Amino acid sequence: AFAIPGGYIYIHSGLILAADEEDELAGVLAHEIAHITARHWAAQRTKGSILQMAQIPLIILTGGLSYPAYYGVWNAFGFAVPLAFMKFSRGAEAESDYLGIQYMYKAGYDPEAYISFFAKLLQENRKNPGSIPKIFMSHPPTEDRILKAEDAIEKILPEKDRYLVSTSEFDDVKARMRTVVSQMRGEMAEKEKGRPTLKRRSDDEGDGDDKPPVLRRRDGEEPAEVKKEEEKK
Repeated sequence: AFAIPGGYIYIHSGLILAADEEDELAGVLAHEIAHITARHWAAQRTKGSILQMAQIPLIILTGGLSYPAYYGVWNAFGFAVPLAFMKFSRGAEAESDYLGIQYMYKAGYDPEAYISFFAKLLQENRKNPGSIPKIFMSHPPTEDRILKAEDAIEKILPEKDRYLVSTSEFDDVKARMRTVVSQMRGEMAEKEKGRPTLKRRSDDEGDGDDKPPVLRRRDGEEPAEVKKEEEKK
């Protein structure tokens, strides 16, 4: 899921299908609501404005450099800036985790469901480990988020006798989502049927000759190597 300026939140179908209970979905929504209430998008936009102003003296200072040096400075600047934004983004994600579990708690959901959903993400990451270094991650490492969320729940949220786990409405939405996704996959499969596909010729097809193709001359005369092969056959 993701939030955009104006308070709009978009949810991927995979999120609904991955959530076992409504409280797991509520945890993700609480996280996105926290992004909006904390005005993270406004802070990000302010950083963008400051960045544009910071480029002005850089343009002046690099004006007298040779082209290779000028190009190198701007490449380094272009590499460092995204890292700065990612660092801010990780901080915003941590803050949204902290606020999100409180929103869940006040809405009646068990904040532990937030951790259980993170455990699913962690398990999925272990099955398909990414190749991107942690410095390039826009979110904090999942293990760190789980530990911090557990610590916050223990320290600031008193335990309740009962929590809202799930509702029949969530079950209905999830069932409809399964139907929609299944239909979409079926339609995609039908579209793929009429498209050409590349297949590797198996050894039992043709003469089993797996040699590369031979370029023939325009006058139709075959190269000497081809003539020799045909004579052998």
